[in-house]
Amino acid sequence: MDNIIRINDTVNSFAWGTFGLVLLLGTGLICTVITGFFQVSHIGHWFKKTFGVIEDEGRIINDAGALSQYRAFCTALCATIGTGNIAGVSTAICLGGPGAVLWMWVAAFFGMMVKYSENVLGMYYRRRNSEGAWSGGPMYYLQDGLGSIKHCRGIGKALGILFCVFTALASFGIGNMGQINKITINFESTFMPDIKQDLIFGMPKVDLVIGLVLMFTAAVIILGGFRRLAAVSEKLIPFMSILYIFGCLVIVLVNFKMIPGAIVSIFKFALGPSAMAGGAAGTAVQLAFNTIKNGCKRGVFSNEAGLGSSVMVHSNSCTREPVRQGMWGIAEVFLDTMVICTLTALVVLCSGAIDLETGLVAEGVNDATLVAVAFGQVVGKPGEWFVVFCITLFAFTTVMGWSYYGAKVTEYLFGVIVSRIYRLIFLVLIVIGAVMESSLAWDISDTFNGLMMIPNLIGLISLTPLIIKLTKNYVDRRIRGMDTEPMLSYDPDIQMTALKAINKGVE
Repeated sequence: MDNIIRINDTVNSFAWGTFGLVLLLGTGLICTVITGFFQVSHIGHWFKKTFGVIEDEGRIINDAGALSQYRAFCTALCATIGTGNIAGVSTAICLGGPGAVLWMWVAAFFGMMVKYSENVLGMYYRRRNSEGAWSGGPMYYLQDGLGSIKHCRGIGKALGILFCVFTALASFGIGNMGQINKITINFESTFMPDIKQDLIFGMPKVDLVIGLVLMFTAAVIILGGFRRLAAVSEKLIPFMSILYIFGCLVIVLVNFKMIPGAIVSIFKFALGPSAMAGGAAGTAVQLAFNTIKNGCKRGVFSNEAGLGSSVMVHSNSCTREPVRQGMWGIAEVFLDTMVICTLTALVVLCSGAIDLETGLVAEGVNDATLVAVAFGQVVGKPGEWFVVFCITLFAFTTVMGWSYYGAKVTEYLFGVIVSRIYRLIFLVLIVIGAVMESSLAWDISDTFNGLMMIPNLIGLISLTPLIIKLTKNYVDRRIRGMDTEPMLSYDPDIQMTALKAINKGVE
């Protein structure tokens, strides 16, 4: 066990250390520059084509084997909006001080264009599987995009396989057992803090019951196929997002006098909580790096920009235009981090649990209880129950989303039939997640998340010329009104079919 921990720490420090952060932020900067700061320069356009069409064209399905743009967006948010929006934010603040929030924003700003680029490439390189459904994701643009570059065919295929292996392993941990474990721990600590559990087959009875309930609930959705998952997501995501946003706004408005101080502290400690007199250890440079690292790391943990995971869902969109779905990626990061994570941060910083003068956490409070304490201070026990309810919803939707990601990479590696077997294994592991005690699963999953990021970002950097062409092609046609032939797919047959649909007015 000690050897496993030591190896994991070494790999984690590589994936999430200086190399990983430079690769992540560097790719985000490159994607932002080559698209002309699209998230800012065309903010009105992408906002109109995402949030602005939810009630009309965003729900229209123009492809029998695909999802509407809005439903694909909601299904992607299933995995994106998770415990990272609550526990991840509080962890970042505890480990990196209030300044970590600023680096979450920075990571999200550049992450918008990373996710945009992922979706654009995912749509461009997607293809039909043996069942007629769309399949897309980093493994395909690594195989056919990077692989099309001279002398890179073997590299592209190898990186695609590595991405799939890392994603499958991460899906079992951070996409399943870690989330379920979080639900179980929060439920018991809130509603049954003093209960003494009996053992059944060597497993805690209450944990086992919770695991079984969650497994059967998940089975009804997951085994119902991708369309049932998408249908549930379309109903659940708006409900839980609006509910949590409303709850956060209530807490922040009650503590409105603390808002100016909270915002000042975010910028004050952006380069490390250097004012942490007496309690801090290490140099100012180490503190600054920890702040940047935890802010960026938790930002990616929340919005998944750079991991390439949600591309597999977005690639199922009925739109023929790669850039159209790319803009939904921008909207996804905006909602997840700029809205939900920011509100969580304000709730925490306005609660008094963080000393805004020193950046230190109040005694007796930790990252696991920060948000619950903040809500509890305003509305008492119901506030803590509300947080547990939200964490349960967020974690459970993450499990649903990652079940799809794992199934798609398994399909790429072994075929459609094996991907169905994967879903059964995934469901069984839900029970394991409920009864496990070690936090090692979280640590290892965190490492695999970082490892997923590396081949995906290599693919994005290598395909920047194509991203430039696809973006320019769309802007010239859709924004500037130029008469240019659309670039829709790498496959001539798919390109021709999509072009005929667009010429008929079906986008």
